[in-house]
Amino acid sequence: MMIRVILSIILLCVVTVETDAQSVSTDSMKNDTIVKKDDTNYVARPKEKWLLRAMVNQTGNYIHAKGTVNGVWSKYDLHTRKNTTIGLEVNYCDLAVSLSLNPAKMRGDYDDYEFDFEYHGNRISFDINYQRATSLTGDLKLGDMDHLDEEGLRMNIVNVTVYYSFNHRRFSFPAALFQNYYQRRSAGSWLAGASFQGGSIKTTDALIERSPKAPDVHLTFANFAIGGGYGYNLVLGRHSQWLLHLSAMPNFVVYKHNTLEARSAAERVQGKDYQEKRDHGLCFNMIFNERASVVYHFTPRFNAGASFMMSNSIYDNGDVTFNQNKYHARAFVGVRL
Repeated sequence: MMIRVILSIILLCVVTVETDAQSVSTDSMKNDTIVKKDDTNYVARPKEKWLLRAMVNQTGNYIHAKGTVNGVWSKYDLHTRKNTTIGLEVNYCDLAVSLSLNPAKMRGDYDDYEFDFEYHGNRISFDINYQRATSLTGDLKLGDMDHLDEEGLRMNIVNVTVYYSFNHRRFSFPAALFQNYYQRRSAGSWLAGASFQGGSIKTTDALIERSPKAPDVHLTFANFAIGGGYGYNLVLGRHSQWLLHLSAMPNFVVYKHNTLEARSAAERVQGKDYQEKRDHGLCFNMIFNERASVVYHFTPRFNAGASFMMSNSIYDNGDVTFNQNKYHARAFVGVRL
């Protein structure tokens, strides 16, 4: 119980840490003094140490899976309920803490759980997302069922992404995503990185009670991928007011451990074990990570913008297929103090 209480408190907070920082003094976006390690013609830190941002966030997850085990064929085209939060982020130098509230959860209309932790430096960035959901709904081919209502499946998923920017002296992820830096001139960078996706989806007791003839299905998956890509920050305007960011990194799965287990309603009544199919080892599967953002600086102290991050996975070898499309959209208004 204590763990659940702690996790519920953490759910309200999204913690962002950025430690690839250097000291700089600046009077405007045009005039900056020396920044250690960073090329000040391209990347600079503001003199203001405090940054407040009001934010609206929305996340969602789309799941596609299929497979046949022991004559039981199942196919899922499902999505979770959208998680929309409003929040306030307080950023001091390189440590940011944001409090986010979900109005639907406060009304008791949203029971899923989601936790995000993000780290963004000019050199290294990573983000971790954990989601536990029973709100999966959509088209479902499972026994005599063709549609799934909420509380029919329980999903637990972890997504981890790590980036390394080779041109980190001139290209800044924080400038595009968290405004801890100014991107003064356009610059791009080749990226190297890795991704991990793991979790499980299984039928719930509530589904069996509603549909006694429905089979039991349990999908577990763990996929590790490495890859590379490219990111670019486009700066526009006389005083670098506009910043447009776009990056993409395809990753090739180098190890996977996916298992689909199923048993029919008759086998469940007889107490028989699950039959399974495995998709383990190496195979040509991929995970794609994309990010985009736009930032507008009204003045050196006031800014606004939006960002979008998405992770797409493709695992398909004919026996076990699982595709996930996870997104996170954010809009914000910020002021430096």
